[in-house]
Amino acid sequence: MSRTAKAVVCREWNAPLQVEEIRVDPPKHGEITIKLAACGVCHSDLSAATGQIRFPPPVVLGHEGAGVVVEVGEGVTEFKVGDHVVSSFIYMCGKCRYCTQGRPVLCEQSAKALYTLPDGTVRTYDADGKPLNVFGGVGVMAEYATLHVNNAVKIDSDIPLSVAALVGCAVMTGVGSVFNTAQLKPGSTAAVFGCGGVGLNVIQGCVIAGAETIIAIDTNDEKLELARKFGATHTVNATREEDVAKAIKKLTGGVDYAFECVGVGKVVEQAYNSLSRGGTAVSMGVPSPADQTSFRTLSLPADERTLKGSWYGSARPQHDFPRLLSLYRRGKLRLDELVTRTYSIDEAVQAFEDLKSGRNARGVIVFD
Repeated sequence: MSRTAKAVVCREWNAPLQVEEIRVDPPKHGEITIKLAACGVCHSDLSAATGQIRFPPPVVLGHEGAGVVVEVGEGVTEFKVGDHVVSSFIYMCGKCRYCTQGRPVLCEQSAKALYTLPDGTVRTYDADGKPLNVFGGVGVMAEYATLHVNNAVKIDSDIPLSVAALVGCAVMTGVGSVFNTAQLKPGSTAAVFGCGGVGLNVIQGCVIAGAETIIAIDTNDEKLELARKFGATHTVNATREEDVAKAIKKLTGGVDYAFECVGVGKVVEQAYNSLSRGGTAVSMGVPSPADQTSFRTLSLPADERTLKGSWYGSARPQHDFPRLLSLYRRGKLRLDELVTRTYSIDEAVQAFEDLKSGRNARGVIVFD
Protein backbone atom coordinates (compact mmCIF):
# COMPACT_ATOMS: atom_id res chain seq x y z
CA MET A 1 0.00 0.00 0.00
CA SER A 2 1.05 3.61 -0.49
CA ARG A 3 2.03 5.60 2.60
CA THR A 4 2.17 9.29 3.38
CA ALA A 5 5.36 10.58 4.93
CA LYS A 6 7.07 13.79 5.87
CA ALA A 7 10.29 14.23 3.92
CA VAL A 8 13.04 16.80 3.43
CA VAL A 9 12.89 17.93 -0.19
CA CYS A 10 15.27 20.06 -2.24
CA ARG A 11 13.13 21.79 -4.88
CA GLU A 12 15.99 23.62 -6.58
CA TRP A 13 19.66 24.20 -5.94
CA ASN A 14 20.44 26.86 -3.34
CA ALA A 15 16.76 27.33 -2.51
CA PRO A 16 15.44 26.85 1.04
CA LEU A 17 14.82 23.20 1.88
CA GLN A 18 11.25 22.16 2.54
CA VAL A 19 9.63 19.57 4.76
CA GLU A 20 6.81 18.19 2.64
CA GLU A 21 4.14 15.55 2.88
CA ILE A 22 4.92 13.00 0.18
CA ARG A 23 3.53 9.69 -1.05
CA VAL A 24 5.72 6.60 -0.85
CA ASP A 25 4.52 3.77 -3.07
CA PRO A 26 4.83 0.11 -2.07
CA PRO A 27 7.81 -2.01 -3.07
CA LYS A 28 7.99 -3.75 -6.41
CA HIS A 29 9.97 -6.89 -7.22
CA GLY A 30 13.25 -6.95 -5.30
CA GLU A 31 12.39 -3.95 -3.12
CA ILE A 32 11.48 -3.22 0.50
CA THR A 33 9.76 -0.36 2.29
CA ILE A 34 11.24 0.76 5.59
CA LYS A 35 9.94 2.97 8.36
CA LEU A 36 12.85 5.23 9.23
CA ALA A 37 13.95 5.63 12.82
CA ALA A 38 16.89 7.95 12.16
CA CYS A 39 18.80 9.70 9.40
CA GLY A 40 22.16 11.42 9.70
CA VAL A 41 22.58 14.93 8.31
CA CYS A 42 25.62 14.66 6.06
CA HIS A 43 27.59 17.31 4.19
CA SER A 44 26.88 15.39 0.98
CA ASP A 45 23.18 16.16 1.46
CA LEU A 46 24.10 19.83 1.69
CA SER A 47 26.24 19.51 -1.44
CA ALA A 48 23.26 18.03 -3.26
CA ALA A 49 21.06 20.89 -2.07
CA THR A 50 23.52 23.50 -3.34
CA GLY A 51 24.24 21.76 -6.64
CA GLN A 52 27.87 20.99 -5.85
CA ILE A 53 26.81 17.38 -6.31
CA ARG A 54 24.51 17.61 -9.30
CA PHE A 55 21.51 15.52 -8.39
CA PRO A 56 18.53 16.81 -10.36
CA PRO A 57 15.82 18.35 -8.17
CA PRO A 58 13.24 17.92 -6.91
CA VAL A 59 14.93 15.32 -4.74
CA VAL A 60 14.25 13.73 -1.37
CA LEU A 61 17.48 14.08 0.60
CA GLY A 62 19.06 11.60 2.99
CA HIS A 63 21.38 8.65 2.42
CA GLU A 64 22.46 7.72 5.97
CA GLY A 65 19.39 6.06 7.44
CA ALA A 66 18.27 3.19 9.62
CA GLY A 67 14.85 1.77 10.21
CA VAL A 68 12.54 -1.23 10.26
CA VAL A 69 11.17 -3.16 7.29
CA VAL A 70 7.39 -2.74 7.04
CA GLU A 71 6.75 -4.31 3.64
CA VAL A 72 8.62 -6.55 1.20
CA GLY A 73 8.14 -6.81 -2.54
CA GLU A 74 7.75 -9.85 -4.70
CA GLY A 75 10.77 -12.14 -4.82
CA VAL A 76 12.40 -10.74 -1.69
CA THR A 77 13.96 -13.46 0.46
CA GLU A 78 16.74 -11.48 2.16
CA PHE A 79 14.41 -9.45 4.38
CA LYS A 80 11.18 -9.88 6.27
CA VAL A 81 8.83 -7.46 8.00
CA GLY A 82 10.34 -6.39 11.31
CA ASP A 83 13.98 -6.63 10.25
CA HIS A 84 16.24 -3.75 11.26
CA VAL A 85 18.25 -2.32 8.37
CA VAL A 86 20.76 0.38 7.50
CA SER A 87 20.62 2.03 4.08
CA SER A 88 23.57 1.91 1.69
CA PHE A 89 23.67 4.60 -0.98
CA ILE A 90 25.74 2.42 -3.34
CA TYR A 91 23.71 0.06 -5.51
CA MET A 92 25.57 -3.18 -6.22
CA CYS A 93 24.52 -5.41 -9.10
CA GLY A 94 26.68 -8.32 -7.89
CA LYS A 95 27.51 -9.35 -11.45
CA CYS A 96 29.86 -6.81 -13.05
CA ARG A 97 33.64 -7.16 -12.92
CA TYR A 98 33.96 -4.79 -9.96
CA CYS A 99 31.32 -6.54 -7.88
CA THR A 100 32.81 -9.95 -8.60
CA GLN A 101 36.26 -8.62 -7.66
CA GLY A 102 34.99 -7.51 -4.26
CA ARG A 103 34.88 -3.79 -5.14
CA PRO A 104 31.12 -3.11 -5.20
CA VAL A 105 31.49 0.64 -4.67
CA LEU A 106 32.71 0.76 -8.29
CA CYS A 107 29.74 -1.23 -9.62
CA GLU A 108 29.15 -0.53 -13.30
CA GLN A 109 25.41 -0.34 -12.69
CA SER A 110 25.54 2.05 -9.74
CA ALA A 111 25.27 5.10 -12.00
CA LYS A 112 21.74 3.97 -12.85
CA ALA A 113 20.73 4.35 -9.21
CA LEU A 114 22.16 7.72 -8.22
CA TYR A 115 18.81 9.47 -7.83
CA THR A 116 16.27 6.79 -8.74
CA LEU A 117 15.85 3.12 -8.03
CA PRO A 118 17.90 0.83 -10.32
CA ASP A 119 15.06 0.50 -12.83
CA GLY A 120 15.14 4.26 -13.43
CA THR A 121 11.86 4.97 -11.66
CA VAL A 122 10.94 6.24 -8.19
CA ARG A 123 8.38 5.35 -5.53
CA THR A 124 8.15 8.90 -4.16
CA TYR A 125 5.66 11.55 -5.27
CA ASP A 126 4.72 15.01 -4.05
CA ALA A 127 1.27 16.24 -3.09
CA ASP A 128 0.48 16.92 -6.75
CA GLY A 129 1.46 13.40 -7.77
CA LYS A 130 4.69 14.49 -9.45
CA PRO A 131 7.72 12.20 -9.05
CA LEU A 132 10.49 13.09 -6.63
CA ASN A 133 14.03 11.86 -7.17
CA VAL A 134 15.82 10.20 -4.23
CA PHE A 135 19.34 11.15 -3.19
CA GLY A 136 21.79 8.27 -3.51
CA GLY A 137 19.01 6.03 -4.78
CA VAL A 138 17.51 5.88 -1.28
CA GLY A 139 16.12 9.27 -0.11
CA VAL A 140 15.90 8.29 3.55
CA MET A 141 15.40 11.73 5.11
CA ALA A 142 11.76 10.77 5.26
CA GLU A 143 9.44 8.83 7.52
CA TYR A 144 9.21 6.02 4.95
CA ALA A 145 11.36 4.98 2.00
CA THR A 146 11.20 2.23 -0.59
CA LEU A 147 14.59 0.80 -1.52
CA HIS A 148 16.08 -1.91 -3.67
CA VAL A 149 17.24 -4.79 -1.48
CA ASN A 150 20.83 -4.18 -2.62
CA ASN A 151 20.65 -0.73 -0.99
CA ALA A 152 19.95 -2.13 2.47
CA VAL A 153 21.88 -4.18 5.01
CA LYS A 154 20.23 -6.20 7.77
CA ILE A 155 21.59 -5.55 11.27
CA ASP A 156 21.02 -7.01 14.73
CA SER A 157 17.96 -5.61 16.48
CA ASP A 158 19.81 -4.80 19.71
CA ILE A 159 21.78 -1.98 18.06
CA PRO A 160 20.12 1.44 18.61
CA LEU A 161 18.91 2.64 15.22
CA SER A 162 19.80 6.23 16.06
CA VAL A 163 23.50 5.35 15.99
CA ALA A 164 23.31 2.50 13.49
CA ALA A 165 22.27 5.06 10.88
CA LEU A 166 25.73 6.65 11.02
CA VAL A 167 27.30 3.46 9.71
CA GLY A 168 25.45 4.14 6.45
CA CYS A 169 27.89 6.90 5.50
CA ALA A 170 30.14 8.78 7.94
CA VAL A 171 31.44 5.77 9.85
CA MET A 172 31.80 3.56 6.79
CA THR A 173 33.54 6.30 4.82
CA GLY A 174 35.95 7.24 7.61
CA VAL A 175 36.82 3.92 9.21
CA GLY A 176 36.67 2.16 5.84
CA SER A 177 39.27 4.50 4.37
CA VAL A 178 41.67 3.29 7.08
CA PHE A 179 40.78 -0.41 7.11
CA ASN A 180 40.02 -1.01 3.44
CA THR A 181 41.63 1.70 1.32
CA ALA A 182 44.83 2.52 3.18
CA GLN A 183 45.09 -0.76 5.12
CA LEU A 184 47.01 1.15 7.79
CA LYS A 185 49.67 -0.84 9.61
CA PRO A 186 50.11 -0.84 13.40
CA GLY A 187 52.72 1.59 14.69
CA SER A 188 52.22 4.00 11.78
CA THR A 189 51.89 7.77 11.83
CA ALA A 190 48.83 9.45 10.32
CA ALA A 191 47.47 12.92 9.57
CA VAL A 192 43.73 13.54 9.25
CA PHE A 193 42.66 16.68 7.37
CA GLY A 194 39.17 17.76 8.42
CA CYS A 195 37.57 16.75 11.72
CA GLY A 196 33.89 16.62 10.87
CA GLY A 197 31.76 13.48 10.94
CA VAL A 198 33.98 11.63 8.47
CA GLY A 199 37.31 12.85 9.85
CA LEU A 200 36.46 11.81 13.40
CA ASN A 201 35.78 8.32 12.11
CA VAL A 202 39.09 8.28 10.26
CA ILE A 203 40.69 9.07 13.61
CA GLN A 204 38.75 6.24 15.24
CA GLY A 205 39.84 3.89 12.47
CA CYS A 206 43.48 4.89 12.98
CA VAL A 207 43.18 4.22 16.72
CA ILE A 208 41.64 0.79 16.19
CA ALA A 209 44.22 -0.10 13.52
CA GLY A 210 47.05 0.74 15.91
CA ALA A 211 48.45 4.05 14.66
CA GLU A 212 51.12 5.39 17.00
CA THR A 213 50.73 9.08 16.14
CA ILE A 214 47.55 10.72 14.83
CA ILE A 215 47.65 14.40 13.86
CA ALA A 216 44.29 16.13 13.40
CA ILE A 217 44.14 19.21 11.15
CA ASP A 218 41.21 21.63 11.01
CA THR A 219 40.42 25.35 11.11
CA ASN A 220 38.06 25.04 14.08
CA ASP A 221 39.50 24.72 17.59
CA GLU A 222 36.34 23.08 18.93
CA LYS A 223 36.61 20.35 16.31
CA LEU A 224 40.27 19.87 17.13
CA GLU A 225 39.40 19.47 20.80
CA LEU A 226 36.82 16.86 19.84
CA ALA A 227 39.41 15.13 17.66
CA ARG A 228 41.59 14.63 20.73
CA LYS A 229 38.67 13.01 22.54
CA PHE A 230 38.36 10.54 19.66
CA GLY A 231 42.05 9.65 19.74
CA ALA A 232 44.17 12.32 18.02
CA THR A 233 47.57 12.67 19.68
CA HIS A 234 48.38 16.07 18.14
CA THR A 235 46.37 18.90 16.57
CA VAL A 236 47.17 21.59 14.03
CA ASN A 237 44.96 24.62 13.36
CA ALA A 238 45.49 25.26 9.65
CA THR A 239 44.63 28.97 9.98
CA ARG A 240 47.69 29.49 12.17
CA GLU A 241 50.19 27.79 9.89
CA GLU A 242 51.74 29.31 6.79
CA ASP A 243 52.59 25.82 5.53
CA VAL A 244 50.51 23.01 7.03
CA ALA A 245 52.62 20.23 5.53
CA LYS A 246 55.78 21.71 7.08
CA ALA A 247 54.06 21.96 10.45
CA ILE A 248 53.22 18.26 10.26
CA LYS A 249 56.76 17.35 9.22
CA LYS A 250 58.10 19.24 12.24
CA LEU A 251 56.13 16.83 14.41
CA THR A 252 56.91 13.57 12.62
CA GLY A 253 59.30 14.11 9.74
CA GLY A 254 56.36 13.24 7.51
CA VAL A 255 53.52 10.80 8.08
CA ASP A 256 53.01 7.29 6.76
CA TYR A 257 49.37 8.00 5.94
CA ALA A 258 47.46 11.22 5.25
CA PHE A 259 43.67 11.27 4.98
CA GLU A 260 41.91 14.15 3.22
CA CYS A 261 38.29 14.50 4.37
CA VAL A 262 37.44 18.01 3.16
CA GLY A 263 36.93 17.85 -0.60
CA VAL A 264 39.20 20.76 -1.55
CA GLY A 265 42.07 20.46 -4.01
CA LYS A 266 44.41 22.57 -1.89
CA VAL A 267 43.88 20.23 1.06
CA VAL A 268 44.61 17.19 -1.11
CA GLU A 269 47.91 18.89 -1.96
CA GLN A 270 48.63 19.54 1.73
CA ALA A 271 47.90 15.93 2.59
CA TYR A 272 50.19 14.64 -0.14
CA ASN A 273 52.99 17.03 0.82
CA SER A 274 52.80 15.95 4.46
CA LEU A 275 53.85 12.38 3.60
CA SER A 276 57.13 10.77 4.44
CA ARG A 277 58.93 8.79 1.77
CA GLY A 278 56.88 5.72 0.94
CA GLY A 279 53.76 7.32 2.40
CA THR A 280 50.18 7.02 1.22
CA ALA A 281 47.64 9.83 0.90
CA VAL A 282 43.95 8.94 0.75
CA SER A 283 41.40 11.43 -0.58
CA MET A 284 37.74 10.88 0.32
CA GLY A 285 36.29 14.41 0.43
CA VAL A 286 33.84 15.25 -2.36
CA PRO A 287 35.12 18.31 -4.28
CA SER A 288 33.32 20.47 -6.81
CA PRO A 289 33.64 19.11 -10.37
CA ALA A 290 35.99 21.96 -11.38
CA ASP A 291 38.35 21.63 -8.41
CA GLN A 292 41.93 20.58 -9.12
CA THR A 293 45.11 19.84 -7.21
CA SER A 294 48.82 19.79 -8.00
CA PHE A 295 52.00 18.38 -6.55
CA ARG A 296 55.59 17.73 -7.55
CA THR A 297 55.24 14.75 -9.88
CA LEU A 298 58.80 13.53 -9.37
CA SER A 299 57.96 12.74 -5.75
CA LEU A 300 55.69 9.90 -6.85
CA PRO A 301 58.49 7.67 -8.21
CA ALA A 302 61.44 9.17 -6.33
CA ASP A 303 59.78 8.93 -2.91
CA GLU A 304 57.55 5.98 -3.77
CA ARG A 305 54.53 7.89 -2.54
CA THR A 306 50.98 6.82 -3.28
CA LEU A 307 47.85 8.94 -3.81
CA LYS A 308 44.62 6.97 -3.59
CA GLY A 309 40.96 7.79 -3.82
CA SER A 310 38.47 6.27 -1.41
CA TRP A 311 34.78 6.17 -2.24
CA TYR A 312 32.54 5.20 0.66
CA GLY A 313 35.52 3.71 2.47
CA SER A 314 36.00 1.12 -0.31
CA ALA A 315 32.99 -0.51 1.32
CA ARG A 316 31.56 -3.97 1.04
CA PRO A 317 28.43 -3.04 2.99
CA GLN A 318 27.13 -6.55 3.63
CA HIS A 319 30.48 -7.41 5.22
CA ASP A 320 31.57 -4.07 6.66
CA PHE A 321 28.39 -2.80 8.34
CA PRO A 322 28.14 -5.81 10.69
CA ARG A 323 31.88 -5.60 11.37
CA LEU A 324 31.62 -1.94 12.35
CA LEU A 325 28.61 -2.56 14.56
CA SER A 326 30.46 -5.44 16.21
CA LEU A 327 33.27 -3.01 17.07
CA TYR A 328 30.64 -0.68 18.54
CA ARG A 329 29.12 -3.46 20.61
CA ARG A 330 32.57 -4.33 21.99
CA GLY A 331 33.23 -0.72 22.96
CA LYS A 332 35.98 -0.16 20.40
CA LEU A 333 34.04 2.14 18.07
CA ARG A 334 32.38 5.20 19.56
CA LEU A 335 29.08 5.98 17.86
CA ASP A 336 26.94 7.52 20.60
CA GLU A 337 29.56 10.22 21.13
CA LEU A 338 29.39 11.23 17.46
CA VAL A 339 25.81 12.47 17.82
CA THR A 340 26.01 16.09 18.96
CA ARG A 341 22.31 16.79 18.60
CA THR A 342 19.13 15.11 17.43
CA TYR A 343 16.31 16.85 15.55
CA SER A 344 12.73 16.11 14.62
CA ILE A 345 12.04 16.16 10.91
CA ASP A 346 10.26 19.49 11.38
CA GLU A 347 13.61 20.85 12.60
CA ALA A 348 15.48 19.66 9.51
CA VAL A 349 16.16 23.16 8.20
CA GLN A 350 17.84 24.02 11.52
CA ALA A 351 19.84 20.80 11.29
CA PHE A 352 21.27 21.95 7.96
CA GLU A 353 22.04 25.40 9.35
CA ASP A 354 23.94 23.77 12.20
CA LEU A 355 25.78 21.62 9.65
CA LYS A 356 26.84 24.71 7.70
CA SER A 357 28.12 26.42 10.84
CA GLY A 358 30.12 23.38 11.95
CA ARG A 359 28.26 23.08 15.27
CA ASN A 360 27.85 19.32 15.17
CA ALA A 361 30.09 16.30 14.91
CA ARG A 362 26.94 14.70 13.56
CA GLY A 363 23.36 15.86 13.65
CA VAL A 364 20.73 13.14 13.41
CA ILE A 365 17.07 13.44 12.51
CA VAL A 366 15.00 11.02 14.57
CA PHE A 367 11.48 9.96 13.63
CA ASP A 368 8.56 9.11 15.89
